This record gives sequence, structure tokens and C-alpha cells, in this order.
Amino acid sequence: MTEYVLPQHANALGNVFGGQIMAWVDLCAAICAQRHSGNIAVTAFVDDLKFEKPVRVGEVVRLRAHMLATFTTSMEIEVVVEGEDSRTGRRWPCVSALLTFVAIDDKGVPTPVPRLMLDTHDAQESQAAGERRRAERLAKR
Repeated sequence: MTEYVLPQHANALGNVFGGQIMAWVDLCAAICAQRHSGNIAVTAFVDDLKFEKPVRVGEVVRLRAHMLATFTTSMEIEVVVEGEDSRTGRRWPCVSALLTFVAIDDKGVPTPVPRLMLDTHDAQESQAAGERRRAERLAKR
């Protein structure tokens, strides 16, 4: 997903509002979750949202979502955001976040999601790390 930073997205310093970045992160993760589950998916948790460097008016925001782990009705997704100077092609880290989405059916009830294919060592490690983070989240309840 790519967004162009316009003046209405920026604060008095000319940097994109953190809340605007958060909205784009949520949208990007929702698209990833809905593509994977085949259902509408809603945000359940936002973890580890880290702002690194700003993006200014006239620059581009690039967002990339990646499915990290799946559970019965939920999915953990990482979104990585980069800033880009479209004139030079230079890119820099802007934000990273972990989000959990729950798939819901037409009645708004959580519904099962397809499991990740754990056919590589990286996929198996990603799923195991997601399970550990999920256990920590649930223990905090």
C-alpha cells in the first residue's frame, strides 16, 4: 500500500501525523487479514507500535503487511512502514507494528481462519513466536 503525504496529513512541522500513520497501518493490516481469512476482520490488539523517523509533506509512505501467525479465529500481522523520497528513491524506516485481527462472519461472530502453511523453518518460527506473544497478551488480561 502506498500513500502520498499531503498537507492535510501533516502537523505544524510538516511531518505526517502519527494518528494518520496509525490509521494507514490499521487499514493495511485489515486488508491482509481479510485476504487471508476470506472474511471481514476487525482489530483486536495493536502491539509494539514504534515510530522511528518522520515522513514529510510531499514524500511517500510505503506500507507492507505480513501474516506472522494464525490462531482459531485471529491472526497476528506485522506492518512495516517506510518513508520514501520519490525523486531520489531513498527509503527509511518510519514505523513498525504488530496487530491482531479477528475474522467475523455476517452476524459479527468470530469465525475460524485458515492456518498458515508452516512449510518452511521461517514460517514455523514465526508461528511459534506469535503463539508466545499471544500467550503473553492473554496473561495480561
